[in-house]
Amino acid sequence: MKVIVIANQKGGVGKTTTALNLGAALASKNKKILLIDLDPQANLSSGVGFTSNFLKEKWDENEKPPYKSIYDILINNEKVSKVFVPTDTENLFLLPSHLSLAGAEVEMVNMLSRETILKQALSKFNEKMDYIIIDCPPSLGLLTVNALTSSDKLIVPIQCEYFALEGLGQLMQTMQIVKSINPNLSLGGVILTMYDSRTKLSENVVSDVRGYFGDTVFKTVVPRNVRLSEAPSHGQTILQYDSKSSGARAYKRLADEFIKRLM
Repeated sequence: MKVIVIANQKGGVGKTTTALNLGAALASKNKKILLIDLDPQANLSSGVGFTSNFLKEKWDENEKPPYKSIYDILINNEKVSKVFVPTDTENLFLLPSHLSLAGAEVEMVNMLSRETILKQALSKFNEKMDYIIIDCPPSLGLLTVNALTSSDKLIVPIQCEYFALEGLGQLMQTMQIVKSINPNLSLGGVILTMYDSRTKLSENVVSDVRGYFGDTVFKTVVPRNVRLSEAPSHGQTILQYDSKSSGARAYKRLADEFIKRLM
């Protein structure tokens, strides 16, 4: 079982879209996948149709959440095996998030070994999975550090837009710091997302990123695709929503490349 973290502190680069649809594409190839939603916004959870009131806008922090989530694992020492749930996609499972996770970093500050809470929880998880894929919030706080500490490989999505490489140096520095706690962590690859073949800018960004990261960049480039944006609003992966779209085809190719690279 390999643990993969998808991270980039820059928002809007396609982290959740990649976690969701790469996971679904791998599941379609008979790989057993656990998605971990480590973002308080819980977009990954809604993207697979997990909608049990977690978008409740007026949720009272003194009120018990309607279901167990990653928050319970980090703060209440709950077992992963008691929290993860199946999705509508065969072989694809979810460890959901909840709005309560927004305060978790503050609660974790005074906890013992706070950087390795998730790692310890996953070490006790005995369910057989081929890959665990962790979707991170757009920050380098304790949640992302926990994800990096728990993982074997870091996957970085980079959008094909201006300022694409902005902030990546800080992410790489954080990864190097985390390696003192988790020496097994390495860069598994860079995924180019939101590519627009109609613009020269996208071509330039692809060239710059490949020049910067070399062979670490996946050959598959994920295009800007309306169907990719629409699918989560229906609680579906792109393979469920429109399996013939350019976005679906791209993630299927990416899954093949991913398996060959990280098997």
